[in-house]
Amino acid sequence: MIDGAVVAQIVAAIATQPDDRMVGIGPGLGALTHPLLARLVHLHAVEIDRDIVARLRQDFPAERLTVHQADALKFDFFTLGPGLRVVGNLPYNISTPLLFHLASSAANIRDIHVMLQKEVVARMVARCRCSDYGRLSVMLQYRFHLEQLLAVPATAFRPAPKVESAVVRMVPFERGADRCDEALFARLVARAFMQRRKTLRNSLKEYLGSKDFAALGLDAEARAQQLSVADFVKVANHVARRDAG
Repeated sequence: MIDGAVVAQIVAAIATQPDDRMVGIGPGLGALTHPLLARLVHLHAVEIDRDIVARLRQDFPAERLTVHQADALKFDFFTLGPGLRVVGNLPYNISTPLLFHLASSAANIRDIHVMLQKEVVARMVARCRCSDYGRLSVMLQYRFHLEQLLAVPATAFRPAPKVESAVVRMVPFERGADRCDEALFARLVARAFMQRRKTLRNSLKEYLGSKDFAALGLDAEARAQQLSVADFVKVANHVARRDAG
């Protein structure tokens, strides 16, 4: 990241307070680390590259920056304590599994501000019936309020990537009466979107029959992208109650 104006916009959007418990994923050479530490008492960083880890430990005192040499996909974010604020420019090649990994730690997270490929952010924030709406949209919107904050051109980086980027804010929320069996929910969503052109009657035939569609008030000829997150929750709860009964 070489565009100081973009960095300033990101830091302003995060609105860091000195005592925030914050972790940076993939800090690289410190484009965000420097301005964040200008506002923070202490910062954690998760970085897998040994050379970058050595450089960061050389450039920043240990009492200000704790560097965890680890794969972010395997890192246990619960070890950093509650109320965690997560920031970073996520590696685009592992962005989806990393987002799911962060979602599994949502109970310990206050908010997330990350940069991703623009197309991925479009899928994250998409609403049902939109072409970008899919499994990623449903799974993340089940746990987070999502908001795209700003677009970032390729020229903000050196070397410039072949894709545009965007910054997204993710704020976990507590689900109330619409909480469901999350493992079942995940299986249903994955199955429904496995072949997007299939009708629900075909894609969810392992879970729902004609009587189930009637009980749910859902059109069996609809497709997965026509169901809201609340609809998928309703389906998961129906299947769980039916099977328990």
